[in-house]
Amino acid sequence: SKADRLPVATVSKLCRPKLIASWPALNFQTGNFHDLGDPNMNTLKSTLKILTFLVFVFAFASIAQAQATRTWVSGVGDDVNPCSRTAPCKTFAGAISKTATNGEINCLDPGGYGAVTITKSITIDCEDTQGSILASLTNGVIVNSSTAAVRLRGISINGAGNGINCVRVIAAASLVLDEVVCFGFSQHGVSVENSSGAFGLVVLNSSFRNNTGNGINTFVTGTGSATVAVDSSLFAFNNIGVNLGAAAKGSVRVSTLSNNSGQGVRADGATSSLSASNNQVVHNGTGILSANGAVVRIGANLVSFNTTGLNGAGATLCSFGSNFVDGNTGNGAVTGACAPNQ
Repeated sequence: SKADRLPVATVSKLCRPKLIASWPALNFQTGNFHDLGDPNMNTLKSTLKILTFLVFVFAFASIAQAQATRTWVSGVGDDVNPCSRTAPCKTFAGAISKTATNGEINCLDPGGYGAVTITKSITIDCEDTQGSILASLTNGVIVNSSTAAVRLRGISINGAGNGINCVRVIAAASLVLDEVVCFGFSQHGVSVENSSGAFGLVVLNSSFRNNTGNGINTFVTGTGSATVAVDSSLFAFNNIGVNLGAAAKGSVRVSTLSNNSGQGVRADGATSSLSASNNQVVHNGTGILSANGAVVRIGANLVSFNTTGLNGAGATLCSFGSNFVDGNTGNGAVTGACAPNQ
């Protein structure tokens, strides 16, 4: 009945001491729980441990999910964004951490997207959007992972006259440059520096110009090796257009090598070999040079208006025929014919 009910305030006064006496003592300064004999305390502790574990699991899952297969950059983006098409990042460096291995970064509009270091397999493709990197006093792109397969397409990289290397390869499995422009660097357009493993470089439809060093330069050390394949590209106003050092094999075809102060094409060392065909090799110090035991094979090249056309002294410079070698200050000569066509 209503007469038997106690007011709420009275119930609170009667029950509060018992609730306080039965509740575990809390040390709010240290966060320690002191069990005063409550049998449910172990259950509470176990529950807290499980919840803590789940928080970490979901946190790591969120990080993994944040790496998208395709990300986007824009001149008006922000690197705090998720790099989606509707919320793009500002720089390649900001986007790469949010892009999964073997994923792709695309450019939404023309812009300068900053130098970047690549340590995983990835594609950066700015075809038709004129994506660029301004790399004053630094390297434009660094690749440093022995397992990385990297593809760069449609990117202009400007060293502003004092950049170091346009693309520096410290370690990688492969690098493909398609419609990449490298200019204004104090060292090289592509500097291959792997010290172990077999590295492969493929270049097509690209331009390397106005670099103090070489357009492509291999400087392989240790147990490393390199292969280079160049097609339909320009090497102009560098020291050497394409320079292959030790443990490097390469080919250059259908390309223009012009106005390089040293050589248009050079292979140097007994473990270096190069084949050149259907190229325009003009206005260089020396058009084609094979040095220090290297092997260079040539066929169907135009070699003209160089100080020296051909130089194979101390090495092998052989011809498959159909080369036009004339109009140089000194034309030079091949060391002999290459093996007959198979």
